[in-house]
Amino acid sequence: MDHTKYRVGYFPVEEKYSKWVTKDHVDKAPVWCSVDMRDGNQSLVIPMSLEEKLEYFNVLLKVGFKEIEVGFPAASETEYEFLRTLIDNDMIPDDVTVQVLTQCREHIIRKTFDACKGAPNAIIHFYNSVSVAQREQVFGKSKEEIKQIAVDGAKLVKKLAGEYEGNFRFEYSPESFTGTEPEYALEVCNAVLDVLEPSETNNVIINLPVTVEMSLPHIYASQVEYMSENLKYREFVTLSLHPHNDRGTGVADTELALLAGADRVEGTLFGNGERTGNVDIITLAMNMYSHGVDPKLDLSDMPYLVEEYEKCTRMHVYERAPYAGALVFAAFSGSHQDAIAKGMKYRAKNKLHEWSVPYIPIDPKDIGRTYDADVIRVNSQSGKGGIGYLLEQTFGYNLPPKMREHFSYLCKDISDRGHRELKPDEILSIFTESYLNLKSGITVSDFDFMRENDSVKINITFTRDGVDTELEAEGNGSLSAVNNALKAYTGVDYTLQVFTQHSMQGQGSNSVAASYIGLLRDDGAMFWGAGTDTDVIKASTNALLSAFSNMTKGDDEKWA
Repeated sequence: MDHTKYRVGYFPVEEKYSKWVTKDHVDKAPVWCSVDMRDGNQSLVIPMSLEEKLEYFNVLLKVGFKEIEVGFPAASETEYEFLRTLIDNDMIPDDVTVQVLTQCREHIIRKTFDACKGAPNAIIHFYNSVSVAQREQVFGKSKEEIKQIAVDGAKLVKKLAGEYEGNFRFEYSPESFTGTEPEYALEVCNAVLDVLEPSETNNVIINLPVTVEMSLPHIYASQVEYMSENLKYREFVTLSLHPHNDRGTGVADTELALLAGADRVEGTLFGNGERTGNVDIITLAMNMYSHGVDPKLDLSDMPYLVEEYEKCTRMHVYERAPYAGALVFAAFSGSHQDAIAKGMKYRAKNKLHEWSVPYIPIDPKDIGRTYDADVIRVNSQSGKGGIGYLLEQTFGYNLPPKMREHFSYLCKDISDRGHRELKPDEILSIFTESYLNLKSGITVSDFDFMRENDSVKINITFTRDGVDTELEAEGNGSLSAVNNALKAYTGVDYTLQVFTQHSMQGQGSNSVAASYIGLLRDDGAMFWGAGTDTDVIKASTNALLSAFSNMTKGDDEKWA
């Protein structure tokens, strides 16, 4: 373990932003927004089916959530269909607002509005990453360029809100806020607010996500206080929190940030979410309850909530989870048992209303209890990066970016329709069956190359239905010559748009070459193929024939 490779990646603010220190407890409930059906759902090994999401939605309504992020409708058909089901079947209560997430990308924002058409009340939650690491490593963009992405997103959501039927409100998140210079995060948020123009009738949510926990909780609290005191239009802005739990202090982050001026919390029941999870709303709400504050959520039947959560998510509530775990009120120590028993008797004898029994912070009966009493996984929510990474790291195939995107949609569609996780062998099988060394009735039985000046000439023999056809062609390289020969043989017109190649294993003559080719048809459609062989020319020829097979699938009679 080498601790020297780690450094402080967060940005503290001035000491004056620490007035939250003077407060001793959270004295009122924030606006709660459940993200169980989006952030929670996308982190499940098996994302919820439409039926399960409908059931879980009703659980959240029973608990009393008035704002529920129901998904990322541009991410998968299940997400889209779920939202349309809620709207088309009038299943959203009048006092409940559904929330949807979208990146600041035009086609995704437009599809999101398509999904939200007719919503009685909807929050359009748009975001882009603004941190140093994301700017430098992921996007390779300047601060101005990243800010422009946010501003352009704000302009588009504002424009579309006026064009679509529905009652829309806006939320912006400077994603990866905790790894961002506070003054830059403020600059971006204020630029977004200048576009959205918050007012008494146009309350805007600025959400400050702890996308990854990086600091002690008091640092985040001071960052939130800094934002709260310096945001434009503050009286018309709801300042929201979205903490994750990477350092195990998500609850503390949230509680201190509420002291620092935040108005709203996004989280999940029992803390389900990416990596170590989102902040646990159950724990937050019950902590308030244990301080005599009404959390404005109905958690009086905790066993029911645990049962529904475990059934719909296929997750397990840890036995020692605060308030909800099966053993949290169990005492195995003799001295503990003795103190509890005496405390209960004392309470009964003195007819006490206030709870003060030793070792048990709240009355179990209040929540329906009695006194006796695991790199990358692939599912419909996965992105091309994760799927491509798994294929490369596990099996050695390094697809070009656009092919990786195409492949990811194949995988996601299968997972979405089956509502299940895809194992690595299944992913390899999808890749092999969809792209690798495919045949369209054509094989190359022989070829011979001759280089003349700046061109390559080829004698090549194509075989189809047992009939050999020999022809000559020319190109600026070996693959170009094969490609021109294939065009002449089939009479099909297309453009060889993408070609990449790499060695998969071994060295020298024993290495296997993997080639990837993308063919662009005149109608703009792209078709992909892959090929492998110990001979690099044969590998690229196999990839070409595979892409051609995909392009002409079902249409071979047109060029026969």
